[in-house]
Amino acid sequence: MNQKTESLVIVILAAGKGTRMRSDKAKVLHSVCGRPMILHVVETAVEMAGKGVVVVIGHQGDKV
Repeated sequence: MNQKTESLVIVILAAGKGTRMRSDKAKVLHSVCGRPMILHVVETAVEMAGKGVVVVIGHQGDKV
């Protein structure tokens, strides 16, 4: 997975409120292994697609 594919675009849906988590924090901002879970996903996507990564934000988008 070290070679980036120029035609690959990854869309990450990160607009959830996290209501089932019973939290005021957007679900993608919750910590996994000491870092916001969205960072794990974005870093993996960038490894695969380079600049072809789009993150769709909504709830608390300024913090995401």
